Parts: sequence; structure tokens; C-alpha cells
Amino acid sequence: MTPRSGSWLSFGEAFDLPLAVDLRTAARALGLCPATAYKLIHEGGFPCLVLRLGWQYRIPTASLLRTLGIEERPVYPADLRAGVDLAEQRRYATEFETEDYA
Repeated sequence: MTPRSGSWLSFGEAFDLPLAVDLRTAARALGLCPATAYKLIHEGGFPCLVLRLGWQYRIPTASLLRTLGIEERPVYPADLRAGVDLAEQRRYATEFETEDYA
């Protein structure tokens, strides 16, 4: 079961997480409902490292991001701008190649 539309974590929200998150936040990031996340933990199938602290579960953010395929590398504004520029060049080249000259 997946969460309702619009309730998933955005990319920016994922990078603003603390060192460890509660199970509901981790489930939201993975697109799971909390009940499914609890079930996976009890079956030993949760895809991240799970820490049990008393009655609470905590998921290290580094483990969660790795599971989501997000590497722990710094992101620099210059790299983002270069990526946007490259995407615009590719879009322009595609538009140019597909124009009809007849």
C-alpha cells in the first residue's frame, strides 16, 4: 500500500533530515504506509538498518538515503547549474533535429 498522493518526501526534504528518523518518516520516504513498515520490521524485511530504542524505532538517515539510491556527496550550486545548462542544450538540439524543413 502506498501513501496518499503528495505525501512522499521530496528530494529537498530528504537532504534536510536529521541523523536518524522515526519509522513513519522512513516509511513515507520509501512510499510505504506505516502499517506495512511495521510489518516488514517484524518480518525482518525492512530495507534499511533499524535501531530499536526502547519502544521506538529509529532509522539512520544515511541508511535510508542509501536505500533510496541517494549518495552522500555534497551538491554544489555550480554543478546544478551545469546540469541545467546541459539539459537545455540537449532539448535545443532535439528540437533542432526534429524541425520540419519541407
